[in-house]
Amino acid sequence: MKNRLIRVATLLFTLFLVAVLAATAYLSRVRHRPVHVADNFESPALSPIWMTSRLVPSAFSVQHEVVHDGHHTGQITLHPGDMLDPASNMGPASERDELMEHWRFWSRPHHTYAQSFSLYLPTDFPIVDDRLVLAQWRQVCFTGRCLPNNPVLAIRYVNGELFITRKNDAGEAKLFSTHDEVRGQWLNFRFINRFSPGSDGLIDITFNDKQVAHFEGVTAYSADSGYLSSGTFFFKMGLYRDLLPIPMTLYMDGYRKDECSEASCQ
Repeated sequence: MKNRLIRVATLLFTLFLVAVLAATAYLSRVRHRPVHVADNFESPALSPIWMTSRLVPSAFSVQHEVVHDGHHTGQITLHPGDMLDPASNMGPASERDELMEHWRFWSRPHHTYAQSFSLYLPTDFPIVDDRLVLAQWRQVCFTGRCLPNNPVLAIRYVNGELFITRKNDAGEAKLFSTHDEVRGQWLNFRFINRFSPGSDGLIDITFNDKQVAHFEGVTAYSADSGYLSSGTFFFKMGLYRDLLPIPMTLYMDGYRKDECSEASCQ
């Protein structure tokens, strides 16, 4: 009886191990496929290239009143208290409704990606002197003990200024800024990014068909900040802000992401 139980336990453990190895191999193949995805928000259902863990179900919709290149665009409306994140040692309290790219399409370090998308702020979009992020790239924290826990790259709109920041262990810097009126018009972005904790990092930004920034150097946090050197990076767009008592609406269209060599990205 004892030997039979040992054989059964050994068989079950072997089957479990085989399943784990098969799942690991599958995830490795998926993660290392070249990324080529797009979403023009023409379908009434949200594309599977996105995850919705960062927004309430009612926040996102596909609409046809404000359009760009096609007949429909995506719309996100953030209401006070949506996805509330209380204040902690990681930072002040925040609320958000953001589309987050699916983990299958996260960026790998030392790989180059071209990403383009268009955003639209209505003419009556509130101007506030508080933190407001429209799109961001974040480094995945696998340890749960990563500081700083800020995006390595972000598009922000604060007090009427549209600006783009990058951040690494050395601190934060503005790559681009404009105080021109940007509400009531489509804002077209194209980024060529290569995230790296070393000197081979790259951020190249085109805004409304004009190159506005080019940076080469460190574009990620190091292991000293708690991040893994082999870790990945994910993209989100929508509305992320400090707590405010007013709703906000953002439109989006023409999203595309391609993994490429530096030459082909140009």
